[in-house]
Amino acid sequence: MSGLLVVGDVVTDIVARHRTPLMPATDTAAEIRRLPGGAGANAACWAARSGGAPVSLLGRVGTDDAEWHDRALRRAGVRPMLVPDSEAGPATVISLVDASAERTFLTDSGAALRISPADWSDAFLDGMARLHLSGYLFFAEPSRAAALRAMGGAREARIPVSVDPASVGFLKQLGVERFLEAVRGVEVLFPNADEALLLTGCAEPEEAATTLSRAFPLVAVTLGAKGALVAEAGAVTSRVAAPEVAPVDSTGAGDAFAGAFLAALLAGADTREAAAAGCRAGAEAVTVVGGRPPTTR
Repeated sequence: MSGLLVVGDVVTDIVARHRTPLMPATDTAAEIRRLPGGAGANAACWAARSGGAPVSLLGRVGTDDAEWHDRALRRAGVRPMLVPDSEAGPATVISLVDASAERTFLTDSGAALRISPADWSDAFLDGMARLHLSGYLFFAEPSRAAALRAMGGAREARIPVSVDPASVGFLKQLGVERFLEAVRGVEVLFPNADEALLLTGCAEPEEAATTLSRAFPLVAVTLGAKGALVAEAGAVTSRVAAPEVAPVDSTGAGDAFAGAFLAALLAGADTREAAAAGCRAGAEAVTVVGGRPPTTR
């Protein structure tokens, strides 16, 4: 077994980069692009870009964008397993990116979080060495049920599972305790610093990482331009710096980190080497517009 299966959101991103502050009730000049995105899909694409293991993606998409997303994933080296949904529109995110490359999302989950247990089969795990779940799945009832079923299948097959908590805003709406209960048994957790602090109530990322690593065997906390830290068994085991780059859009940096980290583990890297690979991918991600790696396919 050598493959990575990602289950998660496939999204149409409308990225609006504005160099001046938004001005209410009038126009603000911006550069606007329509791009394929989604935390799960982005992570899958970066994993395919970063390693030699085959990568597959299971997700639910609106029928209008299904072919477009299928082609984009194949160009990125990912095998799409997309379920068309004729009853919901495509998941769409409006990403407002300011001059500092920081982004703010307006999110319409559309078909993405309508994935359900009926869309899952344990046979999808055949040949897979790891299962990665986008945290967005846990924020709606049908997709949470699908994620739990996938986790159960992976547990039976003794396949390790990883989760990216995905969103401070949605975590607050769901509730920290409900999220932590849902992801019980996960091997790898990929929170950013804000998510780690929210999940633990700690004041510092290092303390949050060590706290989380008492519940999850491996925790990799991303720190933006400061890199990442890895905690295992209640202690920080690695601190990795991020390459210095000139950022243009921070969308997808955490997805890139997770995808590259998992690809490195599949290739035999230790956790520090995997974190370094994740930081390199995250740094590259912020130098391009949108959440996907550039492709030449």
